[in-house]
Amino acid sequence: MKKIFIKSGVALAAFSMLLSACSKFDEINRNPKVADETQVQEEFLINSSIIAAQMDPDVAERSFVLIWKAAAHQQLDDGITSGANNDGWSGAYYNQVTSWLTNIYNAVEVSEKKIKAGKITENTNNLLQVARIWRAYLLTEMSDNYGPVAIQGYVTGLNPDFASVKDVYYFALSELKDASSKLEVDRGAGSLKDYDPAYGFDYKLWQRYANSMRLRLAMRLSEVDGGKAKAEFEDAVRGNLITEMSQTFQVQEKPGWDALSGVMSREWNEQLMTTTLENLYTGLGGVKTADQLTDPVYQPYIRPADWAGLQLTNHFPTTSSDPLAGFWFDGLPQTIDPRAYKAFIPAGDFTNPNFSKYPSYNENAWKRTARALMKNDKDTAKLLDGKMAWNGQTNGDWGTKGTLNRWYYWPGGAPRMTQQFRGSTSKRIFFAPWETYFLMAEAAVRGWTVPMSGKAAYEKAITQNFEYWGVSQFAGAYLASSDFNMVGTSVSWDHTAEPPATHTMNFKNGYTDAPGTVAIKYPVNNLYKNGAVKNDLLTKIITQKYIANMPWLPLEAWSDQRRLGLPFFETPNVEQSIPGLPALNNGNYMTSSVKFYPQRIRYPSSMRAANSKGYDQAVGFLGGTEEVTTPLWWAKKP
Repeated sequence: MKKIFIKSGVALAAFSMLLSACSKFDEINRNPKVADETQVQEEFLINSSIIAAQMDPDVAERSFVLIWKAAAHQQLDDGITSGANNDGWSGAYYNQVTSWLTNIYNAVEVSEKKIKAGKITENTNNLLQVARIWRAYLLTEMSDNYGPVAIQGYVTGLNPDFASVKDVYYFALSELKDASSKLEVDRGAGSLKDYDPAYGFDYKLWQRYANSMRLRLAMRLSEVDGGKAKAEFEDAVRGNLITEMSQTFQVQEKPGWDALSGVMSREWNEQLMTTTLENLYTGLGGVKTADQLTDPVYQPYIRPADWAGLQLTNHFPTTSSDPLAGFWFDGLPQTIDPRAYKAFIPAGDFTNPNFSKYPSYNENAWKRTARALMKNDKDTAKLLDGKMAWNGQTNGDWGTKGTLNRWYYWPGGAPRMTQQFRGSTSKRIFFAPWETYFLMAEAAVRGWTVPMSGKAAYEKAITQNFEYWGVSQFAGAYLASSDFNMVGTSVSWDHTAEPPATHTMNFKNGYTDAPGTVAIKYPVNNLYKNGAVKNDLLTKIITQKYIANMPWLPLEAWSDQRRLGLPFFETPNVEQSIPGLPALNNGNYMTSSVKFYPQRIRYPSSMRAANSKGYDQAVGFLGGTEEVTTPLWWAKKP
């Protein structure tokens, strides 16, 4: 029997790695080392690449949670959001993403060689196109993190040349278009379906994914290469797209300590709600908390619509563009986006079946909701009980206020992400139908040709996402709402009136209990239309897209914010200067700037040492500097 071998040491190592990945499926126990030429090997490589890209717990925690989610303001972290770069984390992701790419490049090469030699099966062509589609995704994922990356060189064992971000995107768009057109969508995959954890090699679905990915990548170029963006988008939108939940590109997670473990499953990651999410959720859609949380146990905690909470400016920072900086909310909002209580469970809501009791090895960390604020190391100033209190976590430097704020350090007193996403039992979403519709809505606002109106696409996207979260009963009232959230954006497509500069709210002095009123400003987002707009159609679309894609697509949320400055991100607290953000200080924190937010991660030192030529090429494409705050080609510039 003639044996088939994969050439190059890197490829052989990658090929051996996929054996363990394949073992995750009951029917994938065949040994590719004894496969003859009548057996297709590409499926092993494709399967390995897709599974490994789910990220093992080491890389998932650092990349997905502490970099992507943090940069997207969906996770508390003072690393990348403060301009810091962790070389170890960068190196771990870089090593893994290049291994995923090595596998998929090998799949392409094997298929092309078989076709050239005439030694093909009925699925060889389709496997080639699937590999090209997945390769396009991985290249742009890598590029969205670092910027310039190599397009070729993953299977040669030689140091590759680096390509500009523009070239990476142009290559990926071309590949997606060509691969989609060459898929034989009516051909069945047979037993190969077991080797594709996303689509089971349903080629019709892979074509939908390719076309929808083209929409995403084309829109990424909207602010820097409008002509190319429009042409690519209008061409792709005429094809078959991901429009229903059954077509979603998603991969089932499984408990354990391997690549299929949940990306948010590490128990020591607190996964608390952020200030950005708090401000976007609160008031949005006008749906009452009392109608969502109907059990009488919640009713005493619901606060009036004009309630700001407790003012505690000696213990909570005020040097941020957060509209409620210095306040602590001592209950549940009067109205809130219905997805908020599904995504984040209030502290102390222990009877809620979705309450996450992590870390399971330290019950006190999630069960104790009250902590004291301190005047100094000995004297208690105020005991705060976070039970049913709706407060997001804020990044930056809290200075001495953080030193005296024991609640700030205590995870038991804040809303935490639902266990639904933490127990390794969900399906990790890479592309859902609502994103297709949000992209079409944005294209319509830009005046591009799309198959439906912007309003219809926008409302379809929200309705689908409400179905996903199980809150469809509120969709009608939500879509009609003209209520502003805390950053001045409403839901209704037809309501584009701007909010007033301020709105009066009641509060209580947290130290003396004296009542008062305060004029709360709707924050100015200088990154979008010079801060003049808070409630236009594009702001609505991206706000809803951000909420809908949470928590599965933080990298996409970060990319939208880098591309458009939307949705509104408060500036990091700057009670003291932040070394990684030298442009931010306590005199300009109310003015949003590209320099105040992370734009990328730095290349790992291991790459710089191993491929100095490639590194110099990459830095050249970045304009000569490669800091965390160096914008990518398609992103907003200072």
